[in-house]
Amino acid sequence: MGDLHVLPDFHSIPEGFTRTVRVYLPDAYDREPSRAFPVVYMHDGQNVFAHASSGRWDTWCANTTLEALVRSGAVEPWIVVGIDHGHSRFEEYSPWDEPRLGIAGRGEAYVAFIVDHLKPFIDRMLRTRRGPEWTAIMGASLGGLVSLYAGWSRPEIFGRVGGVSPTVMWSEGRLFHEWTRHTGRWSRVHLDVGGREFIWRDHVPLDYPAAVPAFHQQLRRAGYGDHELRLVWDELGEHHETAWQRRLPDTFAWLLGGW
Repeated sequence: MGDLHVLPDFHSIPEGFTRTVRVYLPDAYDREPSRAFPVVYMHDGQNVFAHASSGRWDTWCANTTLEALVRSGAVEPWIVVGIDHGHSRFEEYSPWDEPRLGIAGRGEAYVAFIVDHLKPFIDRMLRTRRGPEWTAIMGASLGGLVSLYAGWSRPEIFGRVGGVSPTVMWSEGRLFHEWTRHTGRWSRVHLDVGGREFIWRDHVPLDYPAAVPAFHQQLRRAGYGDHELRLVWDELGEHHETAWQRRLPDTFAWLLGGW
């Protein structure tokens, strides 16, 4: 089993407050001291790991899922960095304002925290592989949206992007208007959605089953090929951690697999 280290007071200079950061080191990290490891950054860190310190019972179980995939040879060992959200999750994960809900987006500051402060710390303290092909970012719902935003706005950093049930219709579909062409960088973009994910947020309809496939087609038109873009349709999938946990082995195998 790998080790999970919890850093409870990691200061985010761009955001002006501290976050909890959880770092999973695979078994091989101590066993192979000369080896460097790729890194995946995951949002909603309190829901990422099967661990006593997690914020809820139903988590993604990213650590146990990854360990099983490593044992089967589907992927190599990865470091996983889970970043807890703060007190204003909607604002933190919104790259742009969402005026229909009165939300002022602070997603750019959050991404700047990861890129300019957290990632350099991880790279300095741990044996990591650098480059976009060895750096992934992923999350669900608004965490999926901010992951896609990070992949679009920082393609030189994040080559592997996991948009799990991403809220691409947010801010009246702003991401559709921004991501209109290939970044020209090494890319692997995973999208997925469940057939039971039409939900209402107050008075705003969020039609995930329609919007996510539409965004997939948008990226196809932008020049992304089958080797770097996929869409997974989960007919019975709901907007919940249990569905994301169920899909995670397949998601990790494709997103974090060899290149």
